[in-house]
Amino acid sequence: MKNISIFGTSSDAGKSTISWVIGKLIQRYGYSVAPFKAQNVSNNAHIADDGSEISIAQHFQAKALEVKTSWHNNPILLKSGRGNSASLILRGRAITTKDVREYYHDLDKLKPIVDEAFEYLVDRYDVVVAEGAGSPVELNLMDKDLSNIYVATKFNTKIILIADIEKGGVFASVYGVYHLLPKELRENIIGVVINKFRGDMTLFDKGVEIIESEFKIPVLGVVPYRKFNLGFEDSQSLLNYNQNCKKSKKRVAIIAYPTMSNYNDFEPLIAKSDICIEFVKSNINLSEYDTIILPGSKLVISDLNWLKNSGLFSQIRELHEKSKTKIIGICGGYEMLHRYIIDSDAIESSKAIKIEALGIIDADIIFQKEKIVKKDAHKYEIHHGVSTKYNSDYSKELVYGTFTHGFFVDEWFIEYEKKEIDAFCDEIGKYLDMDRIIKCIS
Repeated sequence: MKNISIFGTSSDAGKSTISWVIGKLIQRYGYSVAPFKAQNVSNNAHIADDGSEISIAQHFQAKALEVKTSWHNNPILLKSGRGNSASLILRGRAITTKDVREYYHDLDKLKPIVDEAFEYLVDRYDVVVAEGAGSPVELNLMDKDLSNIYVATKFNTKIILIADIEKGGVFASVYGVYHLLPKELRENIIGVVINKFRGDMTLFDKGVEIIESEFKIPVLGVVPYRKFNLGFEDSQSLLNYNQNCKKSKKRVAIIAYPTMSNYNDFEPLIAKSDICIEFVKSNINLSEYDTIILPGSKLVISDLNWLKNSGLFSQIRELHEKSKTKIIGICGGYEMLHRYIIDSDAIESSKAIKIEALGIIDADIIFQKEKIVKKDAHKYEIHHGVSTKYNSDYSKELVYGTFTHGFFVDEWFIEYEKKEIDAFCDEIGKYLDMDRIIKCIS
């Protein structure tokens, strides 16, 4: 069997979702499938089954495919850092913080790690579905493109293009990407999937004819736009969540600071018909909500300062003093509930710093150099901060804090998630020419 690269003709074309859907449909032909992405840039991470840290997208893809996870699914992960820097995670372990330019300068040193991971999966699965990143034809970056060009060239993968029709300019994007790719990669293209189509799909029949007859690129399917409230990879995909609040009994405000992370924590809340959530990005009146949640944060000190400057900091303090609103802090949000955050080793700051936090919990947070990374079933922790008085959790009256991600997940949600994944795959599968795909990779 041949392996597959999923290239988007633009960013946010739906690569992450189509990757696991195609993978799951290939499984139904009797083949084993593993998800892969050489390099991901995301603050949204999960703990794999081997205890390593990987992007949420590849973790969710593996969950959808019902396969074990390890760092091999995502060997390189970059998270936001101070200024132009990024936190570099290799083989599932935080290595260092690097300037982005320095990272690209050292790219050749990272290719053997990508090779090791991909070859590990190839030895264990019939098909590896390798998700690309952004557009594969950013001409100034093609020599630095590990997820698209490098993987497809090095491992001679078959290629499926994903084009987002919702953005407009779908013909130009398909034609442009195809002709800007190196000749040897063009020859490996199976075809294109037109994604996120709204309305009467017969209106694009002529479009399919144009792409196939004039561009000479097979159309593997025209996929309708469907909401899917699971596996949010980034803040952009999070904005697409769909919730019917007509029957809701509780209103929940989630504070969406600039480097909010691990917002998949809230998928169980989105799934509940009696809860209506809202992501708050400005100083609106929080007294109208039953619960306020401070979510995870990649840069806690920076987001804490944003909280102060926005006016939400003082609001949350006042609501706590009035004892009328439930307040929940998760990971970075839990740290913000303490009295002070102490960063003596400049983990998040340019120099040693002690910053006043909300003071709702009678203890301080101290950042340690060694990141705490651990997992227990669907619950997991990823953090540098430790409390001087409390361990993983704090609970008192209307305040609850925890370092643990995934604590909203229960048996009901696990079953709900599985049903939603299967139903979504069944629906999208109706529009994909899987026989052609299987024939091309056999």
